[in-house]
Amino acid sequence: MADSEADGVRELWRSMAEGWRLGDAEAFGAAFAEDVDFVTVRGEELRGRAAVVAGHARLFAGPFKGTRLIPEIRMVRSVGAGLTLVHAVTVIEPGGPATHAQALVADDGSGRRIVAFHNMTVTAPGGEQK
Repeated sequence: MADSEADGVRELWRSMAEGWRLGDAEAFGAAFAEDVDFVTVRGEELRGRAAVVAGHARLFAGPFKGTRLIPEIRMVRSVGAGLTLVHAVTVIEPGGPATHAQALVADDGSGRRIVAFHNMTVTAPGGEQK
């Protein structure tokens, strides 16, 4: 995999984290394709960027107001022409949960966007939330 591919993926997560820090759901959602399939940590299936933006606007106005998203990219792997599989762990600070995401990033030549995203909370052995 080219370094530029991994750098592009890291930039997507950086832009999501910046949108989160600002409490700006539109900025957060810009990392996602218009037709993204997004599974939340609660197992809700969101279809499309507009649904991701609306859901995060509620989070930023409520329980996650004033929080930060701290991402760590764990794996970036090319899986086909213009497609990248990504594993990332994030922590919501202060005091929020750690989550693990598996995402598929597509590059259509005009930029990279997340086309599929499955998010879950990370649990320690024994079932305790980290």
